[in-house]
Amino acid sequence: MTLPERFKKHWAENKFDKYTGGGLLAVSGGVDSMVLAQLLLDSNIPFAIAHCNFKLRGADADGDEQFVKSWCLANGVTFHTTSFDTKNMAEEWKKGIQETARILRYEWFEEVRQEHKYAWVATAHHANDSVETLLINLFRGTGIAGLHGILPVQNNIIRPLLFATKAEVAEYAHANDIRYREDASNASDDYLRNAVRHNVVPAVEQWFPNAVEHVKQSIDRFREAELIYKKAIDKELKQLSEVRGQDVYIPIRKLVTRTPLNTICYELICRYGYSPAQVPQVLGLLDAESGHYVASSTHRIIRNRDFLVITTIPAATTDLILIENAPCTVDCGTVHYTFAIQDKPAQLSQDADIAYIDMAKVAFPLILRKWKTGDYLYPLGMNMKKKKVSKLLIDAKMPLHDKEHVWVLEHDKRIIWLAGMRLDERFKVQERTEQVLVVTRKAK
Repeated sequence: MTLPERFKKHWAENKFDKYTGGGLLAVSGGVDSMVLAQLLLDSNIPFAIAHCNFKLRGADADGDEQFVKSWCLANGVTFHTTSFDTKNMAEEWKKGIQETARILRYEWFEEVRQEHKYAWVATAHHANDSVETLLINLFRGTGIAGLHGILPVQNNIIRPLLFATKAEVAEYAHANDIRYREDASNASDDYLRNAVRHNVVPAVEQWFPNAVEHVKQSIDRFREAELIYKKAIDKELKQLSEVRGQDVYIPIRKLVTRTPLNTICYELICRYGYSPAQVPQVLGLLDAESGHYVASSTHRIIRNRDFLVITTIPAATTDLILIENAPCTVDCGTVHYTFAIQDKPAQLSQDADIAYIDMAKVAFPLILRKWKTGDYLYPLGMNMKKKKVSKLLIDAKMPLHDKEHVWVLEHDKRIIWLAGMRLDERFKVQERTEQVLVVTRKAK
């Protein structure tokens, strides 16, 4: 089959026609995107072109933009273009140039797609790109999900050229006199993908001349195997994970019976920022005492009695809030607090999340803050006996991750209320009380 025939076959097999209406093709001016543009044009598939100038190669980058624009004018294709100060953006975001450029272009593609109501965004990734992605993921240890290479469809993004190798694309361009621009940076090994492309793949092809084609065929099988794998994993995760509020509880007795344990453990934790290298640390929690934990950049997995608890790391920016008046509502991460002043009700609610405070005993501003070591109060009903907050939390058998979300209400360096647990005896409503401050704690 010719390349155009295989292109139409690939288009039909992946049901790209389900996207009714025209699409947006990302074109750099290189051989891959220019061949794909010509294939779309010759197939009478409606499309427009989007080109990004990343301002990284001076006059060469401007030349690419003008080249693509001229092609669009000559062929009656709508042309969209934009430019980015990529270097400064990378410094501001503290990311690499390639990653920054990828984020910028895909965000812009989606903006253009939505604004002009295009059905899809197409990129000119080919079989070699997919094989390189597989190798990079394999070396990084990303697991079975990394072995499917580049997917032909991801949301509104399609890859109509994945069926062809780089050599086939270049040969078709030469045979059909398709003009394109060479990007000098593609010859450099400064970027990881280029290093794999120029060094790893050629070394393999010396021993296995059809390596790219064979790996491409394996990728198709890996994708199908991944579907079966995901069904089995989803079933395991459903049986092992119990969501309580914003936390996930994993019963240890169930987890230890699962096989293969390492794989199931990784699938449980990878979505919370954990790497494969942390699996042994997490499994070590199975024999640890309560309170031990393993952290990722965003979460902690804590051993709490018979469970592993996956919880978010508390934000350090919400430790203290000034309550200047009432009524008001304040947000404290996982919960919010409502403050209101009213006449003393005939009957006080027994709900632990509602505090009734004698207004004659307090004055604004009040402080709502996270509890800290050394805090104490005189709990209601204990005959004015002082007790540390830490001891109250221990008595309540509160796990470590919940302790980090405990707040206290304070006035004049005295704790009024251990939120959701105990009011201080000194601020309780009495017979002579006329007005009360009602504070309500409610989970989101």
